[in-house]
Amino acid sequence: MRSREAYLAARVLDALLREDYGGLASRVTRTKDGVGLPLADGRWVRLAPGVLFQDFVVAAEERLGLEQVLETLVEVSPGEDAQGVAAFFEECVAALGALELFDERKAAVPEGSYEVLAAAVDHPVYPTSRARVGLSEAELLAYAPEFGGSFELRWAVVPRRALAPGSAVHLPADAAPGWAGASAKARSPTAHSLADADEVLFPVHPLAVDEVRKIDGVRVLDEAAVTVQPTLSMRTVEVGPRLHLKLPLPISTLGARNRRSIKPGTLADGARAELLLRELAGPDVVLADEQTYADAGHEYLAWMVRRLPEGRIVPVAALAVPGVLDELGDVLPGYLRLLLRWNVRLFVRYGVALEAHQQNLALLFQGDRLKLLVKDNDGLLASPSRLRAAGVAVPEFADERMLNDDPHALADVFVTITLHLAAAAVVFGALPHDRAAALLRDTLAEALDEYGDDPMARLLRARTLDAARLTGKSMITAGTLVSKERSGARDVNKFYGTSGPNYLRRA
Repeated sequence: MRSREAYLAARVLDALLREDYGGLASRVTRTKDGVGLPLADGRWVRLAPGVLFQDFVVAAEERLGLEQVLETLVEVSPGEDAQGVAAFFEECVAALGALELFDERKAAVPEGSYEVLAAAVDHPVYPTSRARVGLSEAELLAYAPEFGGSFELRWAVVPRRALAPGSAVHLPADAAPGWAGASAKARSPTAHSLADADEVLFPVHPLAVDEVRKIDGVRVLDEAAVTVQPTLSMRTVEVGPRLHLKLPLPISTLGARNRRSIKPGTLADGARAELLLRELAGPDVVLADEQTYADAGHEYLAWMVRRLPEGRIVPVAALAVPGVLDELGDVLPGYLRLLLRWNVRLFVRYGVALEAHQQNLALLFQGDRLKLLVKDNDGLLASPSRLRAAGVAVPEFADERMLNDDPHALADVFVTITLHLAAAAVVFGALPHDRAAALLRDTLAEALDEYGDDPMARLLRARTLDAARLTGKSMITAGTLVSKERSGARDVNKFYGTSGPNYLRRA
């Protein structure tokens, strides 16, 4: 059996068990041989205690076939989920193909940035994170960040009247050197098909060209220009060392319903969220500048420029790459202190919880000082009443889901994003279990102790340090397997219903 297939099959079965899809967890049995799970083909798979996020996982010595696991998925799934199950089959096939393609080509991947290194690390919980359904091998090699490639952007001519309020009329010159400067005449002479001042240029990812061509009143230029590299977040590309460009993609990642297009209003909400966080940030937290953007009222007509600060930047996701922490030195305690102190402060004082996971956070080294760099803020939750009580203006978000006065909804985001992904996945991957648990527990306790008996601090302590179990997200359930109508999920990225052992508690 192929090693990558066995690896992926175990991750898929772990995820189905964790989310108890189709009541799968009720099939777990205990025999004289230990704890195990019968599959659809009659095989009994031995399980081992889970370290993070769930009670049991496939034992390390078990080698499963993907077909065995997917047959079991079909057996436990209700008929109403047939479409979602079929979509998940496609995800599994795409993920396996991407994993094996990387194994074949990794020797040829140029020694790249931390972004490239981190892209080759799988998501801590979503099993098919490498899946980009519908892309060919050639497209993966060209556009997926783990292959360290580069490509030229395409360009579309868009009526100026389509620009949403707040949109920039032109890309900054350094975001598209020699192509999308201040005026049509100043652009590359090959852009002769641009008509007049009533039209503007939009950068288009090559994968989105066919979708953009379908939009009335918009035309795609034949010329490609401006060479970029994909970053850890595939729809964001690097134009220069401290300048990124975020563009919509017609694909899904981390679930079939997690489309990587950019809905109208999203970039404006992200800019509003950034300004809010700048107001609440201390000297050790730096916000990437994401204030320059354009939105033409369509999910495939949008762009955002991200400017990064001076200093050495290491994405948190890269800390899981073998050797990176050794290279950086003893940074984990300092990182956890920065991360938890700021996020606890946001939660307790202001009622704000960030969807800042391992891709949206970075370590920023400026001289001998370590800071926390935060980007992509359009998924946060904020409590209007807590902000007003603290004398902070409530942002006028277009997405009403970003405002929520329920402290438990805020705590769900803190636990599943800040604690699980940004903290635990990193520290437990780097240290022995006992040391990791002690470091994380003590750092969180220290951050909470600053607020004594404040009701929000007490609630967060009850949901973390003192909890019998920790909340988890049902990612494949909401993201692919079950329709929104059946799951009731308003936001597939904030759908809960599973829990795991509290790795913070003392043994």
